[in-house]
Amino acid sequence: MMLGDALGLTDAQERRLVRGLQLVLISLLGYGGATFQFGITGTAGFALGITLLPAWLRREYGYSMDAGLVFWITTAVILHTMGSLWLYKEYQWYDEIAHIVSASVIAGLGYAAFRTFELHSDELNVLSTFRSVSIVIFVLAIGVFWEVLEFALGGVVVTVYGIDDVVTDFVFNAVGAVIVAIWGTGSVSELVGFFRRRLRSKPEN
Repeated sequence: MMLGDALGLTDAQERRLVRGLQLVLISLLGYGGATFQFGITGTAGFALGITLLPAWLRREYGYSMDAGLVFWITTAVILHTMGSLWLYKEYQWYDEIAHIVSASVIAGLGYAAFRTFELHSDELNVLSTFRSVSIVIFVLAIGVFWEVLEFALGGVVVTVYGIDDVVTDFVFNAVGAVIVAIWGTGSVSELVGFFRRRLRSKPEN
């Protein structure tokens, strides 16, 4: 079950919300540039670029990503963008929700990639339990990379809030991964199909 399904949204409503959230990011991008706050500009620009990836996939490969998946991804990046501006400092619960949602997106994408290679290869066949565990490990590994990046860029692009915040991030990243491992793998089945078609279309060496 994807985020839009949990909220009872239709595909049309999800598409309208995505457009609205993209306008918010464009506004933040303009505001950051006009006020020379390049941290805001960089964060909003990166987030906006991610939300435009589905349109790029449609144009380049003819793949129309499910509206629910697009909304799921867009919600994750807007939560982190708004949080990095001021909400993280004001509300601990906001940080936790943002990490659950973003971790669930990463878990879904990681699962789609893993499942694609599993179905593509005759030699790769794993138990569903291991598949679920691998989702959690993948998300935690991405979390480690991100936390290292945050410390490397601390004070320039992102704000580092300390070790306690890092531990909390890992806990809620794991929560998001477990949610997908138990209930959400079917949400990325269409993406698995797209990845498999792309692999089959590659010429053999």
